[in-house]
Amino acid sequence: MVYKNFQEIVDAAKSLTETPRIAVAAANDDHTLGAIKEATLQGLVKPVLVGDKELIKKILKEIDFEVPDEDIYNAVELSDAAFKTVELVRTGKADCILKGKLDTGIILKAVVNKETGIGLGGVMSHFTLFEIPGFDRLIAAVDGGMVTYPTLEQKKAIIENTVLGMRALGYEEPKVGVLACIEKINPKMPETLDGDALKQMNLRGEIKHCIVEGPISYDCALVPEIAEFKGFKSPCAGCCDILIAPNIQAGNILGKALTITAHAKMAGVIVGAKCPIAMVSRGSSAEEKFISIVMAALVAKGMQKLAD
Repeated sequence: MVYKNFQEIVDAAKSLTETPRIAVAAANDDHTLGAIKEATLQGLVKPVLVGDKELIKKILKEIDFEVPDEDIYNAVELSDAAFKTVELVRTGKADCILKGKLDTGIILKAVVNKETGIGLGGVMSHFTLFEIPGFDRLIAAVDGGMVTYPTLEQKKAIIENTVLGMRALGYEEPKVGVLACIEKINPKMPETLDGDALKQMNLRGEIKHCIVEGPISYDCALVPEIAEFKGFKSPCAGCCDILIAPNIQAGNILGKALTITAHAKMAGVIVGAKCPIAMVSRGSSAEEKFISIVMAALVAKGMQKLAD
C-alpha cells in the first residue's frame, strides 16, 4: 500500500474495526480539545482526557463537546498529568498519546521513566509525513525534530522506527533513501559513508522489512527521470517512501522548505516507544493537528497488529 494523500489516511482510519483510544496529556486546552472533537465526531478516536478536570469540563461546555465523566482524569500538576497519561497506555486503557498544554520534555520524561514509562530503551524519533502538491504520494522525511546529530547506530534506529511506522500504516516494504548531495561514496563526506553503511546493513539483514539505498541525492530519490538521466540504478531510484536526513538541521530545513515554500501539508508522531505520541503545537494548523491525531491512532492500531 502507498498513500497518495492524507485523505487516504483518514479513510483507512475510518475502516478500523475498533476505534482507537487516545489519551490526552494536559487536555485543558481549547485548541487541543477542538482537534480532538473533530476526530471524535468523525468516529476516528475515543478520547481519554487527563489534566485539570474542572477546566477541561469548562472548555468542553464552551465548544459543545461531551466526554463521559469516567474518561476524564483529574491531574492539575503537569508532571502528574504526563505520568497518568502514560499509565493509561501502560495499563491498556489507551492506545496512543496526544500532547496537550505541556512542554514536550515533561511528557517524554514520563514516557522514558524506567519504572513506570513506556519507553523501549532505544532511540525515539519524529515520524513525519508530507503531502506535497503535485506529487504522487506521501513522503516521510526524518528526523527533523528529535535526534540532533545522529550517529550511524542512531540513524539505523531512526530508519527502524520510521519503517515500523510505515508498516503500521500498511506499507509492506517501504523504500528508504539515505540522503547526501551525491550518489557516490566520498571519504570527505561522512554522510555518504553512513549512507553506504546503512545500505550494507540492510543487505546483510540487519535492517529489516525495507529496502535501503544510500548515499542518494534528493532528486534521484524522488524523480525517476532524473535518476535515469544520471544513470543511477537502484530499486529505490525515483520511488523512495522515506528520506533520511543527515542531521536535525537538514531534516528541519527540508521539512520547512516543503511546508513553507512548496505548501506541503505535514503530520507527525514520535515513534520508538510502546505507542505513537502525537506532538502538535499551538502554532500548528487545525488540519495538521487533526491529521496527526488520526495518524497516531492508525499507527497505534497497526503496531498492535504487527506485534500479534
